[in-house]
Amino acid sequence: MAYVVTEPCIQCKHTNCAAVCPVDAFREGPNFLVIDPFECIDCDACVPECPVNAIYPDDEVPMEWEEYIELNDRLSEEWAAHIINQVKDPLPDAEEWGQREDKREYLVESWNGEAKPVE
Repeated sequence: MAYVVTEPCIQCKHTNCAAVCPVDAFREGPNFLVIDPFECIDCDACVPECPVNAIYPDDEVPMEWEEYIELNDRLSEEWAAHIINQVKDPLPDAEEWGQREDKREYLVESWNGEAKPVE
């Protein structure tokens, strides 16, 4: 079992979770973080550090966010060169974005592009 970053992280990107990860399992995207499922050791250290409650064990991800299991797997490969293991400032307006719902369409999957429309 690995942990999964879900929708509440989009446009917030708080990094306290990545800073406490003992195995550098977090990968940074332009406006989202993911956890590499092959690096994650299921230690649970990241969960209480997330101020927007975006991190879940893969077998406890809420049904409406199940696509994030595959998304963490895929994006952790694409963002393999973007390991994050330190605290950085959250994105501007993170406080506002942390309260929003239905943010999937705003996820930027590429360091070279804009948000992809949800298919």
